[in-house]
Amino acid sequence: MNIRNHAQHACSHNVEGVAKSTSKRMLQYESQMQEFSIKLTENLSNFRAMDSLMQDSLDKLKRDTQRTNHALEEHIPRIHEELHSSLVSLEELSRTLPEIRSHVANITRIYNSGREKAKNLVKDLNWLNTEWYERWRITIFTNHSPVSWWWKATMRVLFAVTFITFAWIAWVAIAGAYNAHRQRLVWGERLMS
Repeated sequence: MNIRNHAQHACSHNVEGVAKSTSKRMLQYESQMQEFSIKLTENLSNFRAMDSLMQDSLDKLKRDTQRTNHALEEHIPRIHEELHSSLVSLEELSRTLPEIRSHVANITRIYNSGREKAKNLVKDLNWLNTEWYERWRITIFTNHSPVSWWWKATMRVLFAVTFITFAWIAWVAIAGAYNAHRQRLVWGERLMS
């Protein structure tokens, strides 16, 4: 019986050891299962969030695809028509541009000549508004007068003749007065003859 007790004791000790090791493993498996369950729940939550994001992205992509198809069907032909119309307009403008440039050049030339005429008219009006004495002085003594060279020459010759005449008369008068003073002639009672 001793062997039997011993065998039973060894068997019960073995069973207890196996039960303890099994319960340890079960506890380990249970903790691993809880960790796995937590990770699975977390991953499932992440999967649901990712699935939601993927679904939103897929919906947006479908909407963008529909918009693109709509644009391709409706806007692109209209853009082609407008492009064709613009090309026709550009060709027409390229044909008329040289003519327009010549018109602009003519207008510019006419404008510039008109501006020059206006400047000349203003100069002439300013010349005519100056006093006679000032015009006479400018014509004789300067080259800035807006009169012809013939008038300048005539005025200068007349001035020179007049100046020489008055200078000669003054010279004769001064010389006569000097002679009268030297000969002690009295003025008033006896006049010089």
